[in-house]
Order: sequence, then structure tokens, then C-alpha cells
Amino acid sequence: MAYLTIIKNGETIDHRKYGLKLLSFRKESLTHRTNYEEMDGRHGAIDTGTTFGERKLKATFLMQGVDHLDYQLMIDEVYALFACEDSIELIDSRQPGKVWTVKPSSTFEPDDLNSRSGKFEIEFTSPSPFASSYGSTLDPFTFGEEVWQIGQGLIPSDSLVYRHRTNRFSIFNAGNVEIDPCLEMPLNIVYKGASSNFTIKNKTTGQTVSYNGSSKSTDTIKLEGLRHLKNGISIYGNTNRRYISLKPGWNDIELTGTSGSFEISFDFFFFYK
Repeated sequence: MAYLTIIKNGETIDHRKYGLKLLSFRKESLTHRTNYEEMDGRHGAIDTGTTFGERKLKATFLMQGVDHLDYQLMIDEVYALFACEDSIELIDSRQPGKVWTVKPSSTFEPDDLNSRSGKFEIEFTSPSPFASSYGSTLDPFTFGEEVWQIGQGLIPSDSLVYRHRTNRFSIFNAGNVEIDPCLEMPLNIVYKGASSNFTIKNKTTGQTVSYNGSSKSTDTIKLEGLRHLKNGISIYGNTNRRYISLKPGWNDIELTGTSGSFEISFDFFFFYK
């Protein structure tokens, strides 16, 4: 029987301990937000681009107490469970490798089936239209811990390498969404080693980040989304102020300005429509 894992304030919660049985969990399709521009003397309109809106998800639960008094106490506990000032995370046991970050967006009240049981539906809103992977690229790609699942676009694990010590390599984005730090998608690229005028280029997207400076063998250069750091201190002003994104599939990466032995790692989550 399917169930939801709820992560609230850092605590992992199994709703079945509250006497809740999951009857259904559904997500809506993507909401397309397409902008059109009209021009005088031209038929129709010009499509100027599409983005996706927030995502709605709905869960239906059956709740059953020992008796009518226990049922009333259970209702209060469930109301408290879904009273959220901060976002919570939902993981469907049927897809344990994907996480939805949501907040409840509807009121709910159980419809009594008898004196000790009832049924209710609750709606959640994800500000992002995408689910993220439960695991990051620096987690082991094994299926024993329910970190990964079938249907996540993964390829044989010996090809999924996210730590490299050469100047040319490829990074695989198993999701069907581009990893774009401008859209608050975490992407941490960490270079450990000596360098002079270090440059990293994603040849697949044509994006380049360059650092007009140097690093020693004990130094760390980190591209943390849109932030550029060396040993935890901002070097953004000494860079070309660009960023790296990752297209779905393979991304060919090239480094210049490296010196001696080094290691570079790519740590990020995959995203799914």
C-alpha cells in the first residue's frame, strides 16, 4: 500500500503512525505560461516564450481511531501535522527517489464515515513546477537505500562520475530539466588545487566562468550557484560574473589554467517535470 513520507522541520514522519491511510496522491500537469506579442500588420501573434507555473498536488487520506474519543484526538493531531509555516517535503513511496517541496494550500475537514473514522482531501502547492531527486550527485548510485529509483533517467553507475582530475570530462544531468542556478537550483562546483587564471567552460551550453587570479594547491575555488568563492571568501569581482548551467543529458566540460594535480566535483540534484 502506498504511503507518503513527510519531512517537516528536519524530522521524517510516517503518516501511518497518525492512523492515516493514503488513498490517493496525485499531481496536476504542468501549467504553461506562454507570452504572446501582437504586431500591427501581422497575422496572429508572436510566441515570446513559455515558463511553467506552480504545481498542485492532492492527497486523500482515511483516518480511523480506536473509538470516537480517539478519533477526535486524532483530528487535532492531523491538523497540527499539516499546519506548516515553513515548507515540508513529500515523498511518494511509489517514487521514492523524487521529492516535492510544498506547503498545504487548502483547508480540510474529515467527512465522518462513522463515529470513529473519516476521510479528507488536502491540497499542496509546490512553488517549483518540478520534483527534485532525493539523492545528490555525490551520493552513491545504488538502489538499496531508496535514494534512487527506476524512471529517473539514470544510466549505468560506472558512467556517473562527478569527481574528476582531468581538464576534459563530461557531466551527466539525468533529469529532464536544465540545472539553472538563476532559478534557485543548487549547483556546487568545487575546484581544489593550484591554478592561474582558472576557467571552466561548459562546451555544451557555451557558458564560461573565468577567475582573474590564482590559487595554491591547498586552496578551494567554489562556484556555489551564482556565488564565486575562494576559501569561503567572495571573489565575484575578480571573475567574469557568469555562471554554469547543465542541460539534460551529457555536458562536455573543459578546464584551463590548472596547475599540477587537482580535483573538481559537481554536486547537484536532478529535477523532473
